Amino acid sequence: MDNVLIVSNTEKSLAYFMEVLSQEPLKEIIIVSGCEEARQLMLARCFDLCVINTPLSDGFGEKLAIEAAARGACQVILVVRAELFDEVSERVGASGVFAIPKPMGKGVFANSVHLARAAFAKVSALRGENERLLQQIEDLRVIDRAKCLLVSCLRMTEPEAHRYLEKQAMDMRTTRLTVAQGVIRTYEN
Repeated sequence: MDNVLIVSNTEKSLAYFMEVLSQEPLKEIIIVSGCEEARQLMLARCFDLCVINTPLSDGFGEKLAIEAAARGACQVILVVRAELFDEVSERVGASGVFAIPKPMGKGVFANSVHLARAAFAKVSALRGENERLLQQIEDLRVIDRAKCLLVSCLRMTEPEAHRYLEKQAMDMRTTRLTVAQGVIRTYEN
């Protein structure tokens, strides 16, 4: 985690968060005091962690927490009064938001940040794996399109087209995808 957004309108809480976060290897911490300002920032850039201290000057912050959690790999810690914790925690938990009650000790907040860091690492790894798998699917689509062109234009069978792409890739010391792209450029009008 590198970039953190803190949404809080109280100086005391802000100092508390900064003290704990100063122990973390972070590149940038941005502080805002309201929901709308936070939304504008989140539209302009991505954050790895968002800490929201409720209530805020222009709203409670629960909806903002859910929106922030829905944005990619961003992890969200929502700090709520103890008497509202159970109710709010139940509503935001399904969105992946970590709710913690206040007042809290520094250890509780520090542990929440560590949990958010672990969740961020896991989500980032899964996102990378997902992107790799999507690229493999797209590559297979291109290769299959090239096979179809070989079948329809050169009257090859599907196994012959498959073997042709593999052999060309081996002979040219390149990938089947590159060969398939060449076939598509050659035979597609």
